[in-house]
Amino acid sequence: MTNADAPETELALPPTQVEELLTLVTKALRATQLYLPNNPVYQRAVDNVRSALRKIWEATDDLLFEVAETELRWEDHVVYANDQKNESIAWTLFKDGIRSLTLKRGVEDTEMVRFLQVLHQARLLQADAADDLLTLLWQEDFQTLAYTFRELIAENAAPIERDEDVEEVSPSDVRQAVQEEAPPARPEGVVSIDDFDTTLYFLEDAEVSYLQAEVEREYSQDLRRNVLSMLFDLLELQTYSTVRAELISIVENFIPYLLSAGDFRSVAFILRETRVILQRARELLPEHRTALEGIPGRLSQPEALAQLLQSLDEAMVHPTEEDLGELFAELRPEALATLAAWVGRLSNERVRDLVQRSAEKLALANAAEVLKALASSDDATQLEMVRLAGRLKLPGAPEGMGPLLESGSREVKLAVTESLIAIGTPSALRLLEKAVEDPERDVRIAAVKFLGQRGHRGAFRRIEAAVTGNKLRTADLTEKMTFFEAYGTLVGGAGVGTLSRMLAKGLLRREDPETRACAAMALGRIKTAEAREILERMAQDKDPLVRNAVNRALRENPA
Repeated sequence: MTNADAPETELALPPTQVEELLTLVTKALRATQLYLPNNPVYQRAVDNVRSALRKIWEATDDLLFEVAETELRWEDHVVYANDQKNESIAWTLFKDGIRSLTLKRGVEDTEMVRFLQVLHQARLLQADAADDLLTLLWQEDFQTLAYTFRELIAENAAPIERDEDVEEVSPSDVRQAVQEEAPPARPEGVVSIDDFDTTLYFLEDAEVSYLQAEVEREYSQDLRRNVLSMLFDLLELQTYSTVRAELISIVENFIPYLLSAGDFRSVAFILRETRVILQRARELLPEHRTALEGIPGRLSQPEALAQLLQSLDEAMVHPTEEDLGELFAELRPEALATLAAWVGRLSNERVRDLVQRSAEKLALANAAEVLKALASSDDATQLEMVRLAGRLKLPGAPEGMGPLLESGSREVKLAVTESLIAIGTPSALRLLEKAVEDPERDVRIAAVKFLGQRGHRGAFRRIEAAVTGNKLRTADLTEKMTFFEAYGTLVGGAGVGTLSRMLAKGLLRREDPETRACAAMALGRIKTAEAREILERMAQDKDPLVRNAVNRALRENPA
């Protein structure tokens, strides 16, 4: 009795579902090769694999694949096949001895991503590399992914059987036979031509040097640049719309690969050549022109530029400053806000300095973008743009700093005040006049000190109101001193009477020692004989704080 008519074992899954999973794995591996982990395309591809695996775990707990040269089998069904060995997952596994692969429930959480990275790394290994796929898998120590392998050398080896007819020879007999067959010893000093490798033709030294130079030149060529140059030559000379559309698509798809490879100089070359093509290409269709004009703009968009900056900051091996400089020089003005936002986040000092210089160049050339960045809702962007405007002394920047001085954080207000002091234009001084009454103490002190030193009369009324009113009653000595000294500088001889009354110890009004000392310092700023006479009368005041202030003021106002 036979089992020929017995029903086939029912499968837990349809093979097409497993085929779909491996198709998604292939796409995810391609995304691993082309994109960084924070790229949306990469993340979408990985999420698709995870979703497919979770659906499979609803029916089974594991998947066992048999590995052949160009195909993978599951339950005797071919669920993956690819004859192109350099692109085949099956061949990547098979050539290093792996003969089965098992995926278990939970592999989608973290180990599937690591497995894709291992496959990608294995494809990049050189033929003479010390590691292979098995070594890389062993280092990862996977818990939800298992595999079996077979030593390639012994896989097809036939067993060696002992020949009973061969007579055994002792080692001493072998040694004696070798000595008898060895050639006689050559006398010392005798040279044999057999000791040297000879050839019929010899090269001159100049010819050898030429060949070496040509080999070095060939190996030193930038093949990517050569390929890109050919693409742009074709794009300029070929007038067929279909050819140009295909070439533009190739260039667009090439940029993410170059960025992931860290070849920023080639990306900058693409942006420059794109600008040249827009000027020189004949019969360029509107849709082609729009696509080419959009290439630099897409790289300057916040998402793309932020991803680039993060990759640079986290990279183990950084590109040269020249490469990065060429790339950043091609950015559009709208990249200014993103560059400013990332200056404070970058931990790599060299990258941060380069980003800062690039932002300065864009700010100098694009005043409108500076105002946009100052109006950003991101505090880091605002703060860096305020500091940048102060360093560059941008005359138009105060127009965007007014709202920040009114509603910004303490750190932003201080940065605005310092920048306005550095810029020093009439519009900056008008904003500093308002800062005299700012709620933040440090902002008030910085503004008043500068306006007093500058002799800016526009702030006099506000400073006078603070000195003669009650606003400074609760202020500390530093702030009082700053206001009084600025008042003395601005009021001149007209303020001697007011300050002398504050300094004197009257019966009806008696100021506290700090206020009297500040009044003495303010009189010292008034370079008149009357002010000095008052200070001399108070030189022996009983209060040490007032006496020290008077003596200091006299030293600053010599007779």
